[in-house]
Amino acid sequence: MSYQLSAVVADVELLREQTADLDHAVLAALRQDFALLPVTPQLVEELTGALPDFTVDELGPELPFRLVLSPALTGVLERWSRCGPVAYLEAEFAGGVGHQAAAVWLGGAVTWGPCFDAALDRPRSEWPINTALTRIGVEPGEWIDPFAELGLHLEGSTEGWLTHGRRRLSADYWDELAEEWEYRQNAMEQQPRRPGDVGDWGIS
Repeated sequence: MSYQLSAVVADVELLREQTADLDHAVLAALRQDFALLPVTPQLVEELTGALPDFTVDELGPELPFRLVLSPALTGVLERWSRCGPVAYLEAEFAGGVGHQAAAVWLGGAVTWGPCFDAALDRPRSEWPINTALTRIGVEPGEWIDPFAELGLHLEGSTEGWLTHGRRRLSADYWDELAEEWEYRQNAMEQQPRRPGDVGDWGIS
């Protein structure tokens, strides 16, 4: 199974206000009144006036993101963060191997990160994305970590989140489908067995 993400996560009203006039901004609803903004090449070009640049070098602590955060793009995130905390998240996994990275802006400056991790051998709460989400205000809940608490596991790619946003799905959409499927399965299992033919009843 693979997973790929390039997105900005922040308060839904903050992102709605900052992206209202953008043609290529699609907001996907998350839990706890947060939203996810998929970062696509079209969006980067609209925000900065230039095509995005992607590094081909090996990623690591000194080069945490595949997308090069240009001064123009960083300036956008700094400006948005004057209205509240903003996180940029990246993740790439395939066959259980990959990495995740994140950074947080607030008040017009980076306040945490960027942080990169390819081992993920620390406690889940210290993984880059979980730490970034906690720092922008995600609260603990019934799910295993902030990543799942917001519903970031519901789509496996940036493209998937675009579709999620365009369809205006709630973060609980897949949970509702799962609950409906489980209800139907249980209902089927609880149905009495159908009787056989009359001949099976021992009546001659």
